[in-house]
Amino acid sequence: MAKVDVLNWEKEKVGEVELNPAAFETEVNEAVLHSVVRWQLACRRRGTHKAKVKGEVAGSGKKPFKQKGTGNARQGMVRSPLFPGGGVTFAPSPRDYSYTLPKKVKQLGLRSALSQLNQEGKVFVVESLKAQGKTKELSAKLKKFGLDKAVLMDGEADAMVVRASKNLQNYRYYGVNGLNVYDLLKYGTLVVTKESLTKIVERCGV
Repeated sequence: MAKVDVLNWEKEKVGEVELNPAAFETEVNEAVLHSVVRWQLACRRRGTHKAKVKGEVAGSGKKPFKQKGTGNARQGMVRSPLFPGGGVTFAPSPRDYSYTLPKKVKQLGLRSALSQLNQEGKVFVVESLKAQGKTKELSAKLKKFGLDKAVLMDGEADAMVVRASKNLQNYRYYGVNGLNVYDLLKYGTLVVTKESLTKIVERCGV
């Protein structure tokens, strides 16, 4: 197992901890990362798009003019998509874009994402993640640590840190239950507490 430094918020070493190689040192599977990210984004889609077809728009169903003899193309109703204000051809309707992904694929995706960040030296272990609920205080602490954007992870989400991080657009904070591939790849840096490592390994199916 590879050992990494445990840091305080002054970025000073205060100890060491071992990272489980089964979760942090596996081969990065880019195809699985792609599949998991696509699945996450699909599940986030609201699917509330809607347009009216010719059977739903307001208007008469009467034939606008006779079939033959006018020189115009034959028409059946003014609600046709060919008329202004008519219905939409193949109109979108509300639908659910989510689908299921095997649990083992999700776990492999987490292991690949964690291993990629670890290879790039972007996994930091800190003593604890505590805050007084003030955004300014937490933001200053993170910038002093040298992080422009990152995922902050604790064993269990702390209410005061949740409050302090809510308005920080370049950071995401949650407990291990919120660990996901998309955020790890998007923010590119992971800051975890020493106590959360065991739960992260369990979440990865190791």
